[in-house]
Amino acid sequence: MRVWKWIGLAGILAGVATGAAVARDERVRRHYEPAEVRERLHARHDEAVAREAAEMTRAPQDS
Repeated sequence: MRVWKWIGLAGILAGVATGAAVARDERVRRHYEPAEVRERLHARHDEAVAREAAEMTRAPQDS
């Protein structure tokens, strides 16, 4: 019976720690200005398009 109490306590602490991490990430995310978010998204998109274009132009390796 005592083991189950410790397992329950560990579960509660894990939930609290997860909630704290989510709250911290949310606070950090909310500090971005809309223009900054838009700029970062465009940069990520441009990187993804460039990476895909590089993969498409790479010559296939025939051995």
